[in-house]
Amino acid sequence: MARLLCQSQIEKMITMHDVVEIIDKTYKGMGEGTVINPTKGTLDLGESSPYPPYHADINSMPAYVGWVDTAGIKWAGGWMDNPKQGLPYVSAIIVLVNPRNGVFTGVLDGTLITNMRTGAQTAVALKYLYPGQRSLTVGLFGAGVQGRTQIAAISEVFNIDELKIYDVMPEAAKLFAKEMANKVAGKITICTQPQEAAQGNAVITVTHAKDGFFKKSWFEPGTVLFPMGSYKECDDEALLAADFIVVDHVAQCFHRGALKDLAEAGKVSQENITATLGELAVGARHISTSSSSRILCVPIGTGAMDVAVASVVLQKAEKEGVGETFDFAI
Repeated sequence: MARLLCQSQIEKMITMHDVVEIIDKTYKGMGEGTVINPTKGTLDLGESSPYPPYHADINSMPAYVGWVDTAGIKWAGGWMDNPKQGLPYVSAIIVLVNPRNGVFTGVLDGTLITNMRTGAQTAVALKYLYPGQRSLTVGLFGAGVQGRTQIAAISEVFNIDELKIYDVMPEAAKLFAKEMANKVAGKITICTQPQEAAQGNAVITVTHAKDGFFKKSWFEPGTVLFPMGSYKECDDEALLAADFIVVDHVAQCFHRGALKDLAEAGKVSQENITATLGELAVGARHISTSSSSRILCVPIGTGAMDVAVASVVLQKAEKEGVGETFDFAI
């Protein structure tokens, strides 16, 4: 029997604190070799081609996560036209199975989990890159849902001494600052020019940009840059200015996101990757964060994170009797 869980039920079963811990454990599993995570498969629904005309793509993201002994897959996509229709940009579902026998154990909404674990990825990466540090400053591009989860997650690990926020829609930035004030220990500055937000220990871009708006001159020494969007937020020269490159999944980072164009042009390869987040998590590799170094961190997102979070949610739901059950084998 599979348990079915909707978004509102999941929201009551998990906190951002929980998700940060789950992501940390799962990165350690990746470093230990107890996570199996193939690269994403992408179905293009007009995101980068004229047909079909839906301005969307969908990713299939399978994984097995050893520490929860669960296999599963997330089927998730982004529809550029959805916000105009009052619909969320991201739509996702997660299916879990018992790895011993293939019995379906859960079908969960994946949208909330996607947004939460994306923020948690950044927070956990910063924990590895700034070990022992308790506070930091943040520059953020994008005042949407994932901008919110970025700050919510980081605030679980660090005190945010200052946040600089920029959005192409000033009203969105103002609302963001109001809603996220309780997550930021220090001052929130709404930037009127994009380069003003490119300052902080961590600079994060969570946008739909495809024009490489983030310039090399904005990538200051002493910064960890997180280009979290699926497309092209950073100019190639900005990315090439990095002293160290950290990724979550080496193969995957070359066919989607910030490094895709550079990889296709032969300007970045596996030899340029300093470490994976899994290697940092288990201490297999180390990076010395300093005021003179530029670190590029690209956690493009893996199915393992979704499967791990969904598995923990499912365990809680089973204990509390939340959700409906359904037998697909009938």
